[in-house]
Amino acid sequence: MLLYFIISLYILIGIFIIVRLLLNGMRPTKTLAWLLAIFTIPVGGMFLYLMLGRNRRKNKLFELRHTPKITSYIKKALDQYSPITEEEYEEHHKMISLITKNSYFSPCTGNDLKLLKNGRATFQAIFNALEKAEHFIHLEYYIFEEGELTNGLFELFRKKIKNGVKVRILYDGIGSRSLSKKYINKLKHIGVEIHKFLPIRFGKFLSSINYRNHRKIIVIDDEIAFTGGINVSDKYVNGDPDLGAWYDMHLQLKGPIVHNLQAIFAMDWYLVSGDDEILDISYFHPHKKTDGSTAQIVHSGPDSDFSATQQMYFSIINEAKEYVYITNPYIIPGESILDALKVASLSRVDVRLLLSDKSDNIIVKWCIRSYFERLLQAGVKIYLFPKGFLHSKTVVADNTISSVGTTNLDVRSFEQNYEVNAVIYDDSFAVALKNDFLNDCSKSIRLNYDTFVLRPWHEKLKEGVAKIFSPIL
Repeated sequence: MLLYFIISLYILIGIFIIVRLLLNGMRPTKTLAWLLAIFTIPVGGMFLYLMLGRNRRKNKLFELRHTPKITSYIKKALDQYSPITEEEYEEHHKMISLITKNSYFSPCTGNDLKLLKNGRATFQAIFNALEKAEHFIHLEYYIFEEGELTNGLFELFRKKIKNGVKVRILYDGIGSRSLSKKYINKLKHIGVEIHKFLPIRFGKFLSSINYRNHRKIIVIDDEIAFTGGINVSDKYVNGDPDLGAWYDMHLQLKGPIVHNLQAIFAMDWYLVSGDDEILDISYFHPHKKTDGSTAQIVHSGPDSDFSATQQMYFSIINEAKEYVYITNPYIIPGESILDALKVASLSRVDVRLLLSDKSDNIIVKWCIRSYFERLLQAGVKIYLFPKGFLHSKTVVADNTISSVGTTNLDVRSFEQNYEVNAVIYDDSFAVALKNDFLNDCSKSIRLNYDTFVLRPWHEKLKEGVAKIFSPIL
């Protein structure tokens, strides 16, 4: 009798899991992989699915992000600036519509945008802006690592808090795992409000480790903001002992576009802390109407309806007529972006990828290289930057549109991480970014298809093994 009950229960659970797999809209390859696991390892496969296959944390994050309070806040945030003109809209209407539907934020004009190359220039600009703070300082970082930079920030925060400035810090539980309790307590002691984004919890390790906040945002008085690839870590200024100098790109923003980054920080802060005071519209300050760049903020995460950053890249590549140049340290594109790159190149668009020859992860290195042969075969030009570690995340196309942000060209950034990019609809900005790209290419090694296909068999084997892990890298 007991055996009959166990068998019946097992069959019912199996049917439940199979029906759930068929209904959840998962990619066919992923669905097939789970079905194979369940049929070939009956008990073990079911157990693994119940532990790893369900997006319980993702569903919870989606519910939290789509509460009436957050929906109301987004509407208030959108009321803080005027829409762009019909003429400006028509030039980039597809991209603008895509981002607006995915990320809520409409484009705005009258922005002053400045490219900041590498850590030294970036942190000089950041510290100069922090010195002028009068009302609030908001920081949101994937990596917030103790060292000379955080010591300098500590002293600056102490001074600003004494002058009545409110300081909030949001840091990721994995990226900033080395941040000590001693330093956190020091910050709290001087009045800094600080929270860990999705801390790793015992018993929920696998679900909590998966979704990380990869954003890098600073907002000061809703007047000036920063975002891009640079984290708070001394290696961005002094270099890395193993990789050498760290090359990266950041963006300084002034104008109404700052409202969007403030809104993203506020929603993330509320998600973690539950403190709805941050959602007060008094944190938005009016900006004078001036001439300047038109820009739009695109953000995505596990709580998004769609992968907005992935679709942004896909659209830029797909709409390019003359060229599309991409700099990114982690190019593990997945089939949709891979096909977009190949189709663009085969359509006589000048497609170039610039990435670091060195890597901070050996599995990632070989996984990235596993895509090279197919890209080179389609005519995509691939450049390997030999000096130090190139960490920039930029794209520019046709001297008209460009983007600087935090998003890597991989599945993790597209589907699991919280990311943010600025999309700039400005010809002069695009030309400046293109020239910087070409300058870096001139210092890099261009891969040759005929030579690359003759690489040793053991390198091909490493690529094949590493590619198995591409969905989780």
